[in-house]
Amino acid sequence: MTATIPAPGPSLTSHPWFFCGIGGSGMLPLALILKGLGADVAGSDRGRDQGRTPEKFGWLESLGFTLFPQDGSGIARPDQVLVASAAVEDTVPEVVRAKALGCARMSRADLLATLFNATGTRIAVGGTSGKSTVTGMLGWVLTETGADPTIMNGAVMKNFRTPDAPFASARVGGGDLFVSEVDESDGSIALYRPTVAVLNNVSLDHKSLEELRALFGDFLARADRAVVNADDTESRALLPRARDAITFGFAESAAIGVAADSVDESATGIAATVIDRRTGERHALALALPGRHNLANALAAIAGATAAGVPVARAVAALATFAGLARRFDIVGTSTSGVTVIDDFGHNPEKVAATLATLKAHPGRVIAFFQPHGYGPLRQMGAELAEVLATRLGPDDVPILCDPVYFGGTVDRSQGSQRIVHLIGAHGGHAEYVPAREACADRIVEIARPGDRVVIMGARDDTLSQFAQGILERLG
Repeated sequence: MTATIPAPGPSLTSHPWFFCGIGGSGMLPLALILKGLGADVAGSDRGRDQGRTPEKFGWLESLGFTLFPQDGSGIARPDQVLVASAAVEDTVPEVVRAKALGCARMSRADLLATLFNATGTRIAVGGTSGKSTVTGMLGWVLTETGADPTIMNGAVMKNFRTPDAPFASARVGGGDLFVSEVDESDGSIALYRPTVAVLNNVSLDHKSLEELRALFGDFLARADRAVVNADDTESRALLPRARDAITFGFAESAAIGVAADSVDESATGIAATVIDRRTGERHALALALPGRHNLANALAAIAGATAAGVPVARAVAALATFAGLARRFDIVGTSTSGVTVIDDFGHNPEKVAATLATLKAHPGRVIAFFQPHGYGPLRQMGAELAEVLATRLGPDDVPILCDPVYFGGTVDRSQGSQRIVHLIGAHGGHAEYVPAREACADRIVEIARPGDRVVIMGARDDTLSQFAQGILERLG
């Protein structure tokens, strides 16, 4: 389409918007932010048409969003702006109808960058893993310390979730501060002009390491101040690209770090003494989230908050009440028979490795169910994922893989989960391939025994939370 993209400012609310795929993790918070600014927002979603997560779409309608079937009927005026991801095909009815009417079209990333870059203080959180959690932590710290930020997240933030806002993946603030996770998978990280750029890590996911080094290096170079993970070799190598940097991590060189031997882990939380090596100050941090990766995420959030002017002591204190994110090591419950079910977003090698490390830090067998989040990503990182599943689990643990999530389209489906199971075997591990997800549930219920932890891993599919809840209910 050749129509002009709307400029930032009042023009964002001067015309109607239509979101194709409004229920998606990247689309929903943007729609909420635009609606919160006073815009007229409508949308459609294939998931709604297929009957998936009806409670989410019912909630959107209760907020005043007008929802349509994904048949083009919602595109009725040439002044509507269609928001659709770059992956949406030209044959989708909304795209066809918008093109016929001459409607402007924006990608999710273009709209987010427009909103983000128009704000006074802009904090962008990037990296292959952990960015949603760090964004949630940063947003909570800034909210608790009075900054009133707008927050754009790809996950529901439990601190902002209420009965009236059960899918709180965004917060519309009154201050001139915007906190957002930014995505490298489609290259859109290049669109953002951050005041503070937080870089968690650089590892294989959707792109090659060469591409990631260039994208993340440029990301740091554009920022007034960078916050960089001192523990990650790839991130550390990009420090020369930053104008001004604060480092964080467990390494002794990190500006924001932890005291040696102060880390105290439990199955549901982690505590440590945080050191600001720039001043020598020490602060006791207690997180209600388990895992050393979450402690690392907290250090990133603390460093990011200090880069925005929040004292370390106040950031540490605020994190004590951080409740976490939905689907990030989210303990669904424990059955009467003593089986604990955990819902988790782990989908790339690093995220899966962090989740498994947290589980294996405590006794008990692990039943690890994994639903790949697409055929394309599985081809890109399947070998590395197989190595993680083979080497991070013990002989008694049971990995189970079903077919990748697929909601339609023309993607090549010739290589799927069966290949990953073979690769796991080649690495000396073992796994079960059960094509249908419901059959995987049957298998989990069949083999689960007291003391087991069942972890449900995967992305891009909201119904995984219902799947996890269903398993818990079947276990009693």
